[in-house]
Amino acid sequence: MATIIVRHKVGDFDTWLKGHEERSSLFAPAISGFKTFQDAGDPKSVVLVMEVTDMEKLGAIINDPKNQDAKSRHTVVEPIIMSMEVYV
Repeated sequence: MATIIVRHKVGDFDTWLKGHEERSSLFAPAISGFKTFQDAGDPKSVVLVMEVTDMEKLGAIINDPKNQDAKSRHTVVEPIIMSMEVYV
């Protein structure tokens, strides 16, 4: 399992936050859970820290055109930036 950070902007934070249950269901096939954060200096910038069980599935979910409606409902602003831990 990998821990990744997903960052993106939103058009409206309250609208995005209300989509939590839908996000949980959407990502369930690829993750075991996630925590949600809002940038202290930018209320329209959000971060999800995800415990990923299948990176390939997660990428497919995020990039699937069928999920564009959910992105629109949640006011997600592209790009979606995914960061992985670097082992040194």
